[in-house]
Amino acid sequence: MNSKTVNSRSNAAGFCSGPTGYKWTKAISSYCKSRPFFLWYALPYAIFAVLTFVTPNWSANGKLLWAYATYLILGFLYTAVNLPITSVLPTLTQNQQELTLLGVIRQFFGSSVQIIVAVFTLPLVAFFGRGNDQRGFLLTMALFAAISLLLILNTFVHIRERFTQEKIAHQPLQTVAKIAIHNKPWLILSAIIFTYWLLTAIKNQTTVYYFKYTLHHQNLVSWANSFTFSSLIGVLLIISIAGHHGNKHTMRLGMLIGLIGQLVITGGVYLRQLWLLFLGILVNSIGQGMVVGLVSIMLADTIRYGITLGAQAEGLFASSNDFGVNLGLGIGGLITAGLFDLTGYVPNTTQNAATLSMINLNYVWLPLLLYGILLLLIHFYPEKKMLTAIRQHQL
Repeated sequence: MNSKTVNSRSNAAGFCSGPTGYKWTKAISSYCKSRPFFLWYALPYAIFAVLTFVTPNWSANGKLLWAYATYLILGFLYTAVNLPITSVLPTLTQNQQELTLLGVIRQFFGSSVQIIVAVFTLPLVAFFGRGNDQRGFLLTMALFAAISLLLILNTFVHIRERFTQEKIAHQPLQTVAKIAIHNKPWLILSAIIFTYWLLTAIKNQTTVYYFKYTLHHQNLVSWANSFTFSSLIGVLLIISIAGHHGNKHTMRLGMLIGLIGQLVITGGVYLRQLWLLFLGILVNSIGQGMVVGLVSIMLADTIRYGITLGAQAEGLFASSNDFGVNLGLGIGGLITAGLFDLTGYVPNTTQNAATLSMINLNYVWLPLLLYGILLLLIHFYPEKKMLTAIRQHQL
């Protein structure tokens, strides 16, 4: 280990790792790159989460402006507290197994909370609102915001950026971008993130249409969604599989399981067998859990690899996750809406044959195609070369 690395860790210990390391200006400018964001943005995030559900006594245009402004600000603040969760990972440990475990813990509890919110939001709205949904949503969000504030601040208090590597001088975005182009693992992983969420958007948005217009059982949507809880199984499988076979192999296995589940879904759709359809959703969700659970872990690797290339840009590399999610969901929604519009879709009525065929295309065949693209992308992910470069840099 070179002297620069030792000195950097010693300095970081004083500012970021020490139990009383609260010399904010010096620490932040030197080594604390992710941890302070939890302190800076926790309270604003909680406040705007509540304000988004406040309805001021304004005109219709004023209310619309308020809704747009608070929602956009909330999105920015969410990104400010979410990105550091990924960017801080490679500073917590240099042990690959520990990184995997941290990533799994993060994804497991993140997915669990999403399930809890989905299950308990409406009952809480009914409990707090007593017939007034506006009041119910506001108080429910206030409760969620208070819990989020405590958890985010708890994260700030207890985590430590222990491994900051040697300090690379500040680089303009243009310089970092030129280096990032040579970070092949990051580029491929960014493409995987985008493709995965494109697939997810197309499929999830079509689920309601399939059950409503093809099966004529819209009430079964909640049953179908309940089988996606099996994604937690996929997240937990990462620990044992990745520990023996590596992240690339584990993600590829998750994609294959997702593909198999999608093929079973295809059988359920064309054979009109609900049990087969639900089985396919269950299997598919296990694979999805493995894929999405590995994203933050593998992004942490690309951040460390970026340092070997001369770019200490945790924020830029970690941002590809949120960017890919939003871009994939956005374009997926546009594709679904555009294709349905081309076939003459009319809401809340019996659909024509072209629209019903388009629903099957979106629910079955486009996801199959995108799984093929995912498997092609992961094939070119240079995990061995990246990890070798990281290990050599740490010597």
